[in-house]
Amino acid sequence: MNTTTTVTTSAAHDVDTLGTLLAQITALTKKADLIKDGIKDSASLGGDKVIEGSLFKATYIESNRSSVDTKKMYADLGITPAQIARYTTTSAVYSVKVTSR
Repeated sequence: MNTTTTVTTSAAHDVDTLGTLLAQITALTKKADLIKDGIKDSASLGGDKVIEGSLFKATYIESNRSSVDTKKMYADLGITPAQIARYTTTSAVYSVKVTSR
């Protein structure tokens, strides 16, 4: 099923602008992640935990995160998908997917 529709020139321009911005965000996020990884690697090996630049300050923070393996828990407790469904709610989610042509 083809859901592509003809849109106004303005809307088409907006989509191209959105795609360009998202691509730039992706590139910038990769650069930022590399810098953050370098700071984390250095700090976890005993380097500075706080680094102050001229405009910004970065602080390395260590913490623990716990998560629950719900599939294993449900299996161990004998909880069925039908029982889970009784406590599950569904809500509408709207999004815009952007792909290159």
